[in-house]
Amino acid sequence: MRRSTRHIISSPPVVNLTPMIDMVFILLIFFVVTSSFVKEAGIEVTRPSAETAVRQERASILVAVTKTGEIWIDKRLTDIRSVGGQLRQLHAENPEGAVVILADRNSQTGLVIEVLDQARLAGVANVAIAASVTEAQ
Repeated sequence: MRRSTRHIISSPPVVNLTPMIDMVFILLIFFVVTSSFVKEAGIEVTRPSAETAVRQERASILVAVTKTGEIWIDKRLTDIRSVGGQLRQLHAENPEGAVVILADRNSQTGLVIEVLDQARLAGVANVAIAASVTEAQ
């Protein structure tokens, strides 16, 4: 009796990458939706510290006042005369957002008050001055 030797030609196994690509895409969407984007005023300031400082969650408009008297809004150097108009425009784009003034510890108080006044005259209801949190002793 003769044994028959059949040669079975098999194709190499195929890996289906579609489920893995779908999973990576879903994870990417999840991380983009749940991440929070940091907005910056355009310049670094040394904020004063306060024990009663609270975190402002909906700060969409940041105004920085430096110790040399410069005012930065949305990463652009701004003159005090145009602060009101720019804040009015930014507030119209995002009416739910708040204005946070990042005043340097050594900035002029009068200039910070002028910026605060311009923000209120622009119709922004929620205006705050940023401070660093200090630990209670």
